[in-house]
Amino acid sequence: MKHAVLTLMLLALPVRAQEAPAPAPPPSGGSVQEGVDLLQRGMRSIMDGLVTEMQPAIDGMGRALTEMRPLADQLFTLIDNIGNYEAPVMLENGDILIRRKPAAPAPLPEPLKEGEVEL
Repeated sequence: MKHAVLTLMLLALPVRAQEAPAPAPPPSGGSVQEGVDLLQRGMRSIMDGLVTEMQPAIDGMGRALTEMRPLADQLFTLIDNIGNYEAPVMLENGDILIRRKPAAPAPLPEPLKEGEVEL
């Protein structure tokens, strides 16, 4: 137990930082610009590979969003403004209620279909 406490005390003491090593000179015959060009080509190669690998996932996500668009349009016609609703509440039976705020304006009435008469 004494050894553990002593070890912890020694670990808590400040430690002298190492000095940063001097930057290495550019390789003989090479210039700094060549090094920058190599870094740019390397980063471009990495990014191109990443885009190539991610392309199928991006395409699949685009198709899924296209398929969901009609459902999203239906949802947005039902919900006029998300700020007009309170946070969802889950009931004991598992039902989820999303109540309209009392101060929210009344929803716009649905337009009548051709041949319908408002009663």
